[in-house]
Amino acid sequence: MNLSDELRRHANECGQMAKFRRNRENRAAWNTIAERYLRCAQWYDARRAMADRLKELRRQKRPAASVGS
Repeated sequence: MNLSDELRRHANECGQMAKFRRNRENRAAWNTIAERYLRCAQWYDARRAMADRLKELRRQKRPAASVGS
């Protein structure tokens, strides 16, 4: 499981915990934690995609290996 999936799983678990809280403040706290985990997963996905794009650009810009050297 990658980090993004794990963060989303935690967000889901926190959302489930919120559903079973009777106290409004506790429910809000669990939902806040769930939202934070989800934002972290989204941040991770965006950074991972950016890193992958940079890696590809660097690979494309490498000069071709000279033949016979």
